[in-house]
Amino acid sequence: MKEIGIENIDELFLDVPERFRLKRRLELPSPTSEYKVKSHIESQLARNKTSRDIIAFLGAGCWPHYVPAVVKSITQRTEFLTSYTPYQPEISQGMLQLLFEYQSMICELTNMDVANSSLYDWASGLGEAARMAMRLTNRREILVPRIIDPDRLATLKTYIAPAGMSIQKIDYERYTGQLSVDDLEARISDKTAAVYIENPSYLGLIETRNDEVAKVAHESAALFVVGVDPISLGLLKPPGDYGADIVIGEGQPLGNYMNFGGPLLGVFACRGDMSMIRQMPGRIIGMTTTRDGMSRGYSMVLQTREQHIRRHKATSNICTNESLCAAAAAAYLALLGPNGLKELGETILLKSHYAMKRLSEVGGIRVPIFHAPHFKEFTMSLSSGRVDNVHEQLLRYNLHGGKNISKEFPELGEAALYCVTETISKSDIDALVNAFTEILLEGAS
Repeated sequence: MKEIGIENIDELFLDVPERFRLKRRLELPSPTSEYKVKSHIESQLARNKTSRDIIAFLGAGCWPHYVPAVVKSITQRTEFLTSYTPYQPEISQGMLQLLFEYQSMICELTNMDVANSSLYDWASGLGEAARMAMRLTNRREILVPRIIDPDRLATLKTYIAPAGMSIQKIDYERYTGQLSVDDLEARISDKTAAVYIENPSYLGLIETRNDEVAKVAHESAALFVVGVDPISLGLLKPPGDYGADIVIGEGQPLGNYMNFGGPLLGVFACRGDMSMIRQMPGRIIGMTTTRDGMSRGYSMVLQTREQHIRRHKATSNICTNESLCAAAAAAYLALLGPNGLKELGETILLKSHYAMKRLSEVGGIRVPIFHAPHFKEFTMSLSSGRVDNVHEQLLRYNLHGGKNISKEFPELGEAALYCVTETISKSDIDALVNAFTEILLEGAS
């Protein structure tokens, strides 16, 4: 206190307005033993229920997928778990190689030329893609689908507001829920930097007119940005095949657990034009050989994009990446391989469609709301009653319902977004159908 020139501890908090300061002692229990504290905390934690304790049909951006034991074993190795930034390649070859393999598999999965070694999440990837498009086109408008995750949209607004960019929403076809190409054609202009779509969409719909969207975007000299759930690419055509310039997405399904909504893993890839690569945010790991050509070596490349080199002139303020999550994704993709990823996609497709078929047989439920192909997630609406009330009653059956989207899309009425992954069994779906039947029958009576 003498060294920093204060006479009491309260002076450390002078910048906190007086009205916000607590005027009494904290109401804390008296000191006790470590054992009793530990027992108390465990009893409090036991009040929570996780997806291990309850059958959960909740997705909407963070999904309950199975993480193989091999993935956890690799990511818990200390050389990966404790590594931070591979600035010094001579002591970081293991992590650098793993990140290079991650980038290579993301490129193969999306059919793009270059991928970075990850961003924070899908939402930050969208914000970075918008700013990247602005730098490449010198335009300040981005078109996004009307059906988009509100949280993702909020992050996009946060990213682009300081750059003076604006957003226009593209409407959807009311029958299919898919992006309206007619509305896109009406809204796109010489101010548009990028057209963004999601496939599958936030509501689980598979877009079928991607080639047309790409054509409209490119005819206006705008970039075509595609957001993906990478698990779906075991079945769906990769974005690079239908003209994507930038591909983003959420890598959490690739071997990463749900941890209170994070950490997540932002997938980001683009075409191989050097003008694009130099404007891509985040880190790129490159492979080379020793001077004698006898051994491979890995290092960070094109670091002039980074803030530790260019400071305020860097393409992004993203410096810390999600290396450990990317390491998990690399292990996961290597473990499954192309055939395993395809089988996983087929399993999810079959289970989610079985759930839709069974739920459609329950009176008082409309499912799916839209007439289009779906993957993993789908919407349902209630003809009577409130989604929140039904979901609360589902908990009595040890079932957690989907996400209530009634406020996000009021035109859909009392509606919810449900998710079915490989972790959901046929008996789980049947239990949900039986619970819905009993709950809605009680409500009717």
